[in-house]
Amino acid sequence: MTVAEEWHPVCRVEQLQVERGATALVHGQAVALFRLEDGSVYALGNHDPFAKASMLARGIVGRREDVPFVAPPSHRHGFDLRTGRCLDDEHVSVPAYDVKVVDGVVLVGHRKGAA
Repeated sequence: MTVAEEWHPVCRVEQLQVERGATALVHGQAVALFRLEDGSVYALGNHDPFAKASMLARGIVGRREDVPFVAPPSHRHGFDLRTGRCLDDEHVSVPAYDVKVVDGVVLVGHRKGAA
């Protein structure tokens, strides 16, 4: 795999609604994408380990102090958008992916290491 193939183009950044999730298939995995007010874009695995369903993209986006998070609609446990770590249970996390925006295109890279 070449370096260029490691980054998967998903969509144009303006296609992502601010503080709303969207889903995409990236590297064979369902990924939830989030664009925040400040223009930053994050990608997490879409599977909610508590509800055991693919629903993180439907969650509520917010902040706890300086931590951007998404809370799935079923239980409101928050997941740090930067790391995937659950803010309410330190033993639970979801995959977080590298994201960059190049020329207005959102590119998703590989899964980040454990937080």
